[in-house]
Amino acid sequence: MVDDDSPQGILLSGEENVAVRIRLEREARGWSTTALSDRLNEAGFEMNPSAVWRIENRKRRINLDEAIGFAEVFGLDLRNLVGPPQLAAQARAMELIDAVVDTFRGTQRASAAYTQARDELDAYLAEHPDLREEADVMVSNAIAEASTKHLLETYGPPPGESRDASSANET
Repeated sequence: MVDDDSPQGILLSGEENVAVRIRLEREARGWSTTALSDRLNEAGFEMNPSAVWRIENRKRRINLDEAIGFAEVFGLDLRNLVGPPQLAAQARAMELIDAVVDTFRGTQRASAAYTQARDELDAYLAEHPDLREEADVMVSNAIAEASTKHLLETYGPPPGESRDASSANET
């Protein structure tokens, strides 16, 4: 679904997003379609002003090489050029979105690594049941210590407790 009343609104099609974004970027720089065409040609991406106009007005599809050329001329990541114009035009929003997604992916990798390590330990302890109790206590204590340290670093000591007192408890 395309919101024709708001060209900066979120559009669902990557190609539609690119068309809107090319026009926004060109106009933000005060370039004509000829000026943009000249810059594309100088960068090694052959395109005439009429083709720029047709892409912007969705009269012509854009191929991947051309999209790369536009991204290069505008100094944008290709993913940013293809994204929803309203968000993509706000570079800081895109940086923050990337950070959230990258961090989430990191938590997914960490969770998978934790599960694998825990499974390997459990398999080992199944073969050595005499070690289970001591190993479980060591794991629990290490996790509790890491959690406490993280909470103190993130939120500081509990109300009424000084940071020095919490540091003394760690030693």
